[in-house]
Amino acid sequence: MARKHLLSQIGKPAQPAAPSASPAPEVKSGSDAGRDSRTAYALRGASRSMLQSLEDMAENSLRVQDGEVIVMLDPKDIDPSPFIDRIDEDDEAFSVLVEAIREAGQISPVLVRPDPNHKGRFILVYGHRRTRAAKALGIKVRAIIRDLEDLAHVVAQGQENTARADLSFIEKALFAERLLQSGIDRQAIRQALSIDNAMLSRMLSIAEGIPIDIVEQIGAAKGIGRDRWDELKRLLLPPAKLEQARSFIAQSTFRALASPDRCLALLEDLKRKGRKSTARAKAEKSWILDNSKMNVTTRQAGNGFSLSLKAADAEAFGSYLSEQLATLYADFQRQQEKE
Repeated sequence: MARKHLLSQIGKPAQPAAPSASPAPEVKSGSDAGRDSRTAYALRGASRSMLQSLEDMAENSLRVQDGEVIVMLDPKDIDPSPFIDRIDEDDEAFSVLVEAIREAGQISPVLVRPDPNHKGRFILVYGHRRTRAAKALGIKVRAIIRDLEDLAHVVAQGQENTARADLSFIEKALFAERLLQSGIDRQAIRQALSIDNAMLSRMLSIAEGIPIDIVEQIGAAKGIGRDRWDELKRLLLPPAKLEQARSFIAQSTFRALASPDRCLALLEDLKRKGRKSTARAKAEKSWILDNSKMNVTTRQAGNGFSLSLKAADAEAFGSYLSEQLATLYADFQRQQEKE
């Protein structure tokens, strides 16, 4: 028989009960606050809507039906997942979550697995924000303990975050790259992120093509999709552009921007200065004279013109040119008149 959420009938018209039917037993788990507190939790603007809260509670009831027990663990006994899937934290959203759990308790449990190397310790699969909030409040965290291998761990972690739309594109791309480097096969990574092979290849290309220090300075950039990250990867290919980007992200004005705006600002800076560099390159010419004994470079900008010499006797040759300028300019004027 297919199982049903215990809360699946909420919001549906009441059906007349059959004479022989007996009310289903109420399934409760953990020590969360009562229904009023749960309602307050959802209405006070926590990180999920009322619908999500109901789905969480329904899923919890199914876990109890399936024999999984929700236990209370000390957050200090839980180590973070070895597979990092986030770049930074939203401090404001985390503060809201802390206050919501302080007032109404933790509705949805986290998932942990026993640490095979340290008895009594656990490895977090998902729910790191809830675990961190419980630690900040000095309370125990509601958790489900499940024996998982690395492969099942990453699939569960990835699917949980994908379902909740918690991760931005670049976070998913970095997560995929780290899993691949850890020896997780591509099929498991695709399953964890619910993507096809083409999307996985694009994600890995971007994660490998943009230096991690630049990504970390930009941040999660929620709302910035694949196309802009791919454009940034292409713009950063020349070493000069990479140096330009690092100089730009070191500015205080860049760090003051929100994460998505940082990405957009860096793109604009790289493209704007790229146009200037192209124009400058067209106005710059170089010569190599006498088998590389003399390098000559000229630059033109508006009404200005400069000439630079690089050679062992550049100073002497430059002095010679300076002495000939009057004669050379007179010859130039006569030539112009003839033309």
